[in-house]
Amino acid sequence: MAPMKRRHPLRRFFLGVLILAALAGWFWWQQNGLVTETYTIPGAPAAFQGYRIAVLSDLHGKQFGEDNQRLIDYVAGLDPDCIALTGDFIDREAQKAHLPALIRGLSAVAPTYYVTGNHEWAVGGVPELKAMLADSGATVLSDEYVIETRDGATLAIAGVDDPNGYADQKTGDVLRQEIDADFVLLLAHRDTVEKYDGWGYDLILSGHGHGGMFRIPFLDKGLISSKHTLFPEYDGGCYPLSDGGYCLVSRGLGSNTVPFHMFRLFNRPDVPLAILE
Repeated sequence: MAPMKRRHPLRRFFLGVLILAALAGWFWWQQNGLVTETYTIPGAPAAFQGYRIAVLSDLHGKQFGEDNQRLIDYVAGLDPDCIALTGDFIDREAQKAHLPALIRGLSAVAPTYYVTGNHEWAVGGVPELKAMLADSGATVLSDEYVIETRDGATLAIAGVDDPNGYADQKTGDVLRQEIDADFVLLLAHRDTVEKYDGWGYDLILSGHGHGGMFRIPFLDKGLISSKHTLFPEYDGGCYPLSDGGYCLVSRGLGSNTVPFHMFRLFNRPDVPLAILE
């Protein structure tokens, strides 16, 4: 019988290094590889057909390159008509310093609208934060709306503060009664789709749930809700409402950094794109 050949120890070592490097690269891609799903939303007047809305949510202080330039460039590549920021862009005080450069970059791409999430209120100093974002070029929507007009048709872009805010703030269903426009869009941080049913908006943009953080391969189903329950129903995507509107839930960009840094798995950073038709 011929003697068996033994593998050289260095070959095993280098093979192990290559496997670890591949796993590390894949894990980095899971945290940083931006992805977009496009959703076509019916019901827009002819003047706004083809209107493109990029949705950014739940950044949690994450940086995509220096001054978030890679994120800004990515959003620019989507050629949006407006950019919706649906809250939880920070969850630590120190992260506020990262926002002006991001907002200036996004506002140079397209009109940028912002509403608070629960973490901005948890950090505190929201009035100062809103002022800083407005000075950097964002339109901060605090239970209010703006109207865009094209060829006589109107698009309302409304936004409500997160329920973590002031107790007496105006709610989205009350705000809707004030708005007279051909198509009405709402920015609201929470992914409480069933709560929005019947509010009368044509499209609601939200986030909050991070797509379930870890997604189950092949099933493409989120694992953990923001309330720490299993298999959330609204884990990302576009959901029809009984009043004829839709709620688009972003899977978010980052992960909580309090009380410790989390990570994403089978759930790359999400920049949904809504196109009105």
